[in-house]
Amino acid sequence: MSPKYSMAWGTGQNLSTPGPFILLGFPGPRSLRAGLFLLFLVMYLLTVAGNLAIISLVGAHRCLQTPMYFFLCNLSFLEIWFTTACVPKTLATFAPPGGAISLAGCATQMYFVFSLGCTEYFLLAVMAYDRYLAICLPLRYGGIMTPGLATRLALGSWLCGFSAITVPAALIARLSFCGSRVINHFFCDISPWIVLSCSDTQVVELVSFGIAFCVILGSCGITLVSYAYIITTIIKIPSAQGRRRAFSTCSSHLTVVLIWYGSTIFLHVRTSVESSLDLTKAITVLNTIVTPVLNPFIYTLRNKDVKEALRRTVRGK
Repeated sequence: MSPKYSMAWGTGQNLSTPGPFILLGFPGPRSLRAGLFLLFLVMYLLTVAGNLAIISLVGAHRCLQTPMYFFLCNLSFLEIWFTTACVPKTLATFAPPGGAISLAGCATQMYFVFSLGCTEYFLLAVMAYDRYLAICLPLRYGGIMTPGLATRLALGSWLCGFSAITVPAALIARLSFCGSRVINHFFCDISPWIVLSCSDTQVVELVSFGIAFCVILGSCGITLVSYAYIITTIIKIPSAQGRRRAFSTCSSHLTVVLIWYGSTIFLHVRTSVESSLDLTKAITVLNTIVTPVLNPFIYTLRNKDVKEALRRTVRGK
């Protein structure tokens, strides 16, 4: 390891000369780092394999080619790229100088990670609306949620997600970095990155907070209202079997929503970026590495249609 990287990894001293940024990652004993590397690698491979399996199942079975599973395919496709934007570089930080990343590379990674994260909020809200129509308006569902509308909703989620982060990204690109180049994170997150800037970051912080607040509040509002109507409708179903059947159609989505919102609200709705970076890093592992690997299993184990399609595929039917 070169002296420059040794200083960055060992003591976190300033790198005042121009050069790459250093992702600190997870410093610690070699055995701990080796264990984390293997864990993250296995989880990344499971995430890609699991989500590709869902996309393949939906494409191969006509019974799954409905708006609900069309949105699920979009979510699975997103999860593959969301983890791919983050995890490979995280794995590289375990082998210094693999933590080195250029300013352009850091900005690009930040843009894609947060754009895909925003897109997930919108997709989950769209999926909640789809479940509202299916459970609360079953007789009108086919006429309202047409393939054309499903396509527009999915496309709108992607466009809104990638547009939301444009302004913060442009503001961050104008920041000057003249002190430490060690980023206390395992990827180029906004918070620990702008802490290193010697420019005034108040505008960036406020804009980032405002956009995060709007994205989370807007998508959360749609999701909450949808599930309020869903729960009200399910309670009114007279038979216990009917209530279980109705709830089973949205239980997988509800589980994913609770995990995703639970881990991301803390990360994004904050006004100060200079505190709790280590805690932020620990919680970010949950929604960038753990949650994406859980989603395929949640939708497989809690969904009868997907389980049946999987059985048919395994049996070769």
